[in-house]
Amino acid sequence: MRISSIAKSITAGAAAGAAAAVTAMQDQVVTTGEGVTIALAVLAAWGITWAVPNRMASTTREL
Repeated sequence: MRISSIAKSITAGAAAGAAAAVTAMQDQVVTTGEGVTIALAVLAAWGITWAVPNRMASTTREL
């Protein structure tokens, strides 16, 4: 299965944003600082995941 770096980045950003949003919503209010934290979590996940290359597929198949 081949997964592009863009798809991995989007998935990682969604996961990081969701985790930050759940934490921010503990008191039922999202402040400006918490919103910034959510946005930075998404951007960081996108950038880090996009920057790390996919592992090259091996030519031999392991059993």
